[in-house]
Amino acid sequence: MTGFEQLAKQTALYPKEAPLALKSGQNSLLIGLPKEVSLQENRIALTPEAVAILVRNGHNVTVEKGAGEKAKFTDTEYSEAGAQIAKSPKEVYEANLILKIEPLVEDEFDYVKSGSTVISALNLPSHDRAYFEKINNKNLTMFGYEYIEDQSGGLPIIRSMSEIAGSAVMLIAAEYLSNADNGRGIILGGITGVPPTKIVMLGAGTVNEYAIRAALGMGADVKVFDRHLYKLQRLKYSVGQNIYTSIIDSDTMAEAIQRADLVIGAMRAEDGPSPIVVTEEMVGRMKPDSVIIDVAIDQGGNFETSRMTTHKNPSYKHMGVIHYCVPNIAARVAYTASMALSNIFLPFLLETGTNGGIEQMMYANRWFMKGVYTHKGTLTNAYIARKFNMRFKDLDLLLAARF
Repeated sequence: MTGFEQLAKQTALYPKEAPLALKSGQNSLLIGLPKEVSLQENRIALTPEAVAILVRNGHNVTVEKGAGEKAKFTDTEYSEAGAQIAKSPKEVYEANLILKIEPLVEDEFDYVKSGSTVISALNLPSHDRAYFEKINNKNLTMFGYEYIEDQSGGLPIIRSMSEIAGSAVMLIAAEYLSNADNGRGIILGGITGVPPTKIVMLGAGTVNEYAIRAALGMGADVKVFDRHLYKLQRLKYSVGQNIYTSIIDSDTMAEAIQRADLVIGAMRAEDGPSPIVVTEEMVGRMKPDSVIIDVAIDQGGNFETSRMTTHKNPSYKHMGVIHYCVPNIAARVAYTASMALSNIFLPFLLETGTNGGIEQMMYANRWFMKGVYTHKGTLTNAYIARKFNMRFKDLDLLLAARF
């Protein structure tokens, strides 16, 4: 050691390590990330990098042990990001803001505190009136993330998951059309001298936009049907190619489906369950061992013959046609899907902390409120109220009354 270094240490001039300064304040959030218990749900709503940013901004995050493992995020990564690792779900549900993927299940209702806020999927067709009564009795504020809007009126989480589903759906289709899964034994696309695969897509939204790009790249013959002309026009502009499009017409669509090797259903309703546009009779006329992929199954599905399946048992055969009806296709690529979800939730949580909490966030961002389906024991989603004949109060009036 030189004389200067020794002098610097003695006079307190030598630099020393110090802990990173963290913000703290009255607007800090206590966020819980529980481990998903729903069958084969592999995603998690926040990555370790997002947790680190939240912690640096003065928020507290509790992660249940093993919550990120299926998405390839370790407990060590979350701990190093500043999260508390909880050994049991009960510890996680002590948080006043629960962020998860799938809706609350029976066991989780026992853990969640009265008055908490829960952000998750809703998956409306899988719930009955008793489910929403239980939420109201717990005095919870619930956000169905498939209803959350951004400032432009879009559905950011649905779009992000739809991009993933659209990219993955062609890989799934290729697998089921091959002999490996007792399909028709055809390659998805087209090669010289062999007619291309015929694909019918129902819906001109994000899922089929991404599916079309993959299908056209493989050389498939694609036909798209939708109820709205403006959506078809927007789709052609987005894809940048002159593809076959048509307004849904029973005769034209039925003929296309009858000749198709693959039919993808991705039509969502603006309010309520997805429309059923393909009848059992139409399915019965399809080629033997052709494939149906119902991406809209989480909202009820587009096919009369659809029933919800899982990643463990993803398909079944009905009337000679292979049906793939898994509601959480994005969970097949859990790492990518978790990154996408985290990119959406992180800015929202930071803004929520800045505004002082969930209610203040709703006051400041009226466009965001359509994401709420219950608020402090009052049902605020008009469709759910009508469906189950439950008491409904408009959220605008509810919040205005509290100013």
